[in-house]
Amino acid sequence: MNKIRLLCAACAVWLALSPAVSAAPDRETPGGGQTSAKAAVVMEMKTGRILFDQNGEERLAQASTTKIMTTLLALEETDIDTYFTVDSDAIHVEGSSMGLQEGDKVSLRQLCYGMILPSGNDAANATAVRLGGDIPSFAALMNERAAQLGLTDTRFVTPSGLDAPGHYTTARELAALARYAMGDATFREICSQYSAKTFFGNPPYERWLNNYNKLLDFYEPCIGVKTGFTDDAGRVLVSAAAKDGVELICVTMNDSDDWADHQHLYETYFPLLTAMDMSALAHAVEVPVAGGTAPSVTAQPVGDLTLPLREGEYERLQARYCMPSFEYAPLREGALAGTVSLWLDGVQLAAYAMGYQDTVDAALPEKEPGPWERLQEWLKNKWNG
Repeated sequence: MNKIRLLCAACAVWLALSPAVSAAPDRETPGGGQTSAKAAVVMEMKTGRILFDQNGEERLAQASTTKIMTTLLALEETDIDTYFTVDSDAIHVEGSSMGLQEGDKVSLRQLCYGMILPSGNDAANATAVRLGGDIPSFAALMNERAAQLGLTDTRFVTPSGLDAPGHYTTARELAALARYAMGDATFREICSQYSAKTFFGNPPYERWLNNYNKLLDFYEPCIGVKTGFTDDAGRVLVSAAAKDGVELICVTMNDSDDWADHQHLYETYFPLLTAMDMSALAHAVEVPVAGGTAPSVTAQPVGDLTLPLREGEYERLQARYCMPSFEYAPLREGALAGTVSLWLDGVQLAAYAMGYQDTVDAALPEKEPGPWERLQEWLKNKWNG
C-alpha cells in the first residue's frame, strides 16, 4: 500500500499545481457588499475554484505573507533539523523578530516557526542566506519557484516582505500560493499553532513563540495561514478555514478591517458548499490484461473522493477517463493506471490518479509435452476409443 500512498501524494501535488478554476466568481458577497479591502478573494482549497473576487488580479505589496514562499522553500530542503550558526549580518533587520542574536544556532525547522508565528524578519533573512548564500540570490530562487507554480503576477525582492520596489503579488496568486503551501503537512501544522515551543540560541534552549494570526482565536474553524503589515502594503491577511469537510482560503490586501472581513466571507461562503462523495462518478473500472494470470485488473481512483459543490452542481458533473485500452502483464498493485477528471459546465474541477488494486503476474508459457506425456496421452485416447 506504500505505492498507493505515493500515488496519493503525487496526485495531490498535481492538483495543487493546477491553475485555479473560476466558475463565475461572485463580485459581491451574497451577504451584501464588498469588503473594506483593496483586493480580496475566497478560494475553495480542493479545486482552486474562486468563489469571490474583488480586484483579485491587481498587483499589490504583500508584506509578510511573503514568508509563505520563504517557509515553503525551507521546508522543501531534505534536511531541516540540522543546526547551524546564523549569519550575523542577516539577522540585523528592522521589524518583527523571532529573537535571533549573533552566534545563535538554529535549524531550518525552527526558522519556519519563527517566520510563520511571530513573523520574524530575522528568521526570513537567516533562511535566505542559509539557502541562497545571500538575499538577492535567494530572491531569485523565490521567483524561480513562483514561475514553476504559474504565478505570473508575483515578484519577490525580499525574503521577509519588507517594502521594496518591484515586490508584489495579487490576491488571486497569494491564494494559489497558500493553497499549494497547505498541501505540505509540516507547513499546515506550523501555521495552525497558536504558539509553539522552539529551541535555538547559543547553545539552543527552550522558548515559546506566539502566532500573530488572531483569527485562530476569533474564528474557531480557522487553520492558518499568515498575517502581514507594512506602510506600503497596509494590513494583509491570508487565512484558511475548515468546516464540515470543506476548506476555504481567504485573502485580503490593504484591509483595515481584515479580521471581520474574513469572518464575514467565511460565514457567507461555507453555507453555499457541501462536501459530496464522487465515488459514483469517479468509480473503479476494469482494464483487460494480455499475457497474465488474470484476464483483467481493477483500477480505482486514488485519494479523497469528496468534492465541495454548490446546490445543483452535482447533477451537471461529467467524468472523463483517460485509461489504457489494455495492459501487458506483469502489473503490480499500486501502479499508475491513468486518470479520471471531473468537469462542471466545461471547466475541470478535479482530477484523480487511477491505481491498480491487484498484482497480475505474467502467465508461464505452455510446456511442450515430453515422450512420457505423449505416451500417456496416446494410451488415454486408445483406452477411451
